[in-house]
Amino acid sequence: MRSATVERKTRETNITLTLNLDGKGVSNVKTGIGFFDHMLQGFAKHGLFDLKVTCDGDLEVDSHHTVEDVGIVLGNAIKEALGDKVGLKRYGNFMLPMDETLMLCAIDLSGRPYFVYDVATTVDKLGEMDVELAKEFFYAISYSAGMNLHIRMLSGDNNHHILEAMFKAFGKALDQATQIDERIEGVLSTKGTI
Repeated sequence: MRSATVERKTRETNITLTLNLDGKGVSNVKTGIGFFDHMLQGFAKHGLFDLKVTCDGDLEVDSHHTVEDVGIVLGNAIKEALGDKVGLKRYGNFMLPMDETLMLCAIDLSGRPYFVYDVATTVDKLGEMDVELAKEFFYAISYSAGMNLHIRMLSGDNNHHILEAMFKAFGKALDQATQIDERIEGVLSTKGTI
């Protein structure tokens, strides 16, 4: 199985995360931020990843360090679980509708980080999570995993739907990109490496 366990401990957070790319969508997430847990559970369920996360963060300050650092650790786990990327489809994209919201996510597991985020929200918080931290979370994943990640909102009014569609679309696109295609010899690159 393509899986990884990553631990990261700083003065701000103490995180242990296990990711199985070839899972069934089972998750056990405890970050101390209920809305963020809900988003990570949706990512795992719809991407069919098994995900276990425990994070003890400095929530007495705010939710920033917890959300960003979980993104860093998840990106590291994705990179480690992918291994040598032999046979990897590499690209994935998904357009996910959730009521009035339509969210696009596109991924290239190229080894080169790049992040584009075009999402508009109208509230500061959902539960105990600062809404602006969704951008920080996905930026952290992109750079620690070495992936080109585009997230674009095509329509949306309800902020809960916007964030939930974003996390689910990311899960679906990552599921596509991490699939193995037996027709691919080596890695999917004319350079011979990704």
